[in-house]
Amino acid sequence: MSTRRLGGFGLVVVGALGGILVSLGITAAAQRGDPLPLKELQQFANVFAAIKSSYVEPVGDEQLISDAIKGMFSELDPHSTYLDADAFKEMEAITQGGFGGLGIEIGSEDGMPKVISPIEDTPAARAGILAGDVITHIDGKPTKGMTLNDAIKLMRGEPKTPIVLTIARQGRDKPLVVHIVRDLIKVRSVRSKMLDNNIAYVRIAQFQERTASDLVTQLTALGAKAPPKALVLDLRNDPGGLLDSAIGVSSAFLKPEVLVVSTKGRVPSSNREYYAKPSDYMRSFAGGGGGSSDYLSGLAGWSKTVPMVVLVNVGSASASEIVAGALQDHKRAKVIGNRTFGKGSVQSVLPLSEDTGIKLTTARYYTPSGRSIQVTGVEPDIAVDDTAQGNLFRLPREVDLQRHLVNAADAEEDAGGSDSKDGKAEPKMFEFGGADDYQLKQAINFLEGRPVKKSDPSLVAKADSAAPAVVKPGSKAVPTTEKKSPVNVNKPIVEHYRITPGGLIKTP
Repeated sequence: MSTRRLGGFGLVVVGALGGILVSLGITAAAQRGDPLPLKELQQFANVFAAIKSSYVEPVGDEQLISDAIKGMFSELDPHSTYLDADAFKEMEAITQGGFGGLGIEIGSEDGMPKVISPIEDTPAARAGILAGDVITHIDGKPTKGMTLNDAIKLMRGEPKTPIVLTIARQGRDKPLVVHIVRDLIKVRSVRSKMLDNNIAYVRIAQFQERTASDLVTQLTALGAKAPPKALVLDLRNDPGGLLDSAIGVSSAFLKPEVLVVSTKGRVPSSNREYYAKPSDYMRSFAGGGGGSSDYLSGLAGWSKTVPMVVLVNVGSASASEIVAGALQDHKRAKVIGNRTFGKGSVQSVLPLSEDTGIKLTTARYYTPSGRSIQVTGVEPDIAVDDTAQGNLFRLPREVDLQRHLVNAADAEEDAGGSDSKDGKAEPKMFEFGGADDYQLKQAINFLEGRPVKKSDPSLVAKADSAAPAVVKPGSKAVPTTEKKSPVNVNKPIVEHYRITPGGLIKTP
């Protein structure tokens, strides 16, 4: 990657897409620390020489060094990794909004690729791929033990070429065989429309370079004739993205100059506060005209005052959590849905060469009130299930990932396994923003002053005679845990507990 490209690509990414911060200060700080362990480095050199000279088959220097670097990341947190040329190029393509393939964000579980989130309006989403699906075979080739990079390479290909994925899906005894035709993926990160009764709906699928400026365009169009009477911001299944975009989106709805998010780490340059001001959300904007003009300057004032709901779920991660946490802390919007993923860490990319680098977790981020949502996630003001029949998405949270960073402010929860169906009918997939979107209906109920239901008890198996949780606008929400949380009960109204070293403490 050239110097010019690095200049435009020096971004902080806080979502499942990875992280980018070209920061030579991190390298300098590392060199100012403890002296190099010469004895251990000599051992490394001896092992390198032994393998190179005596292994049964020849191994090149580049391969040995690459494998050694990967090994150093094997015991770090799951978001730190080595980026070879393919991974580095892929991350650049994703953050800029276009790449080839199927249109899925993937992670790893038990040595196999697992779908974090299908990207809207892509071949994978149209084929019915869901968050939480485990890809067991790609074109008949087993994925067990396959690296994520190798799995990505197999799924990439020329547009219009076919691929067959074998999927293991929770709740199904037999694997699913899914036929997909690859396409050029150009992600549209912001969509909007006007709902009945002059309620605006805006959905952000990913936080990319132009997301905040595209949001301004959408909001301007929504208010062209008259300001909406209310607004729903949908961040469900949004895996995150660029920090600058998260700050810009938050700034579109908050008063100028207020704190949006802060980061804290070992390196001084990682300790920062970001505010709703152009110098923080315009740092790396790649818009036209040299990116010098403030894209929020022409935004109508109603965006900062209109009654507002933010929809979140288990798939809302990192940059999504920054926005939801900021709007919640400043009491700008009610957060409705399910507890979020809980990724409260920032990754930085340090280039090793023109086309390789390392992605390293360098800081934790905090909401304006000082909350770290690492592991815990953002707790909704009003808990509402994915569907009227119960929760649909079973994506593991940060707490379920091996070697995840702990949250020093709270004791760890046990990783939550998925509940059994208990004879329940499996909730059906729905379209975000569509006519069958239960959580959106409840958001509208809240904005229009009607009762909000967590779920429909007549459609939930084993529902008892207790009425579902109801929250009216202006009243205090009853905190609840999502159905798939490690702590749960099988009643529509759920009591709230705090997990401490001394055990469970019931909270009001």
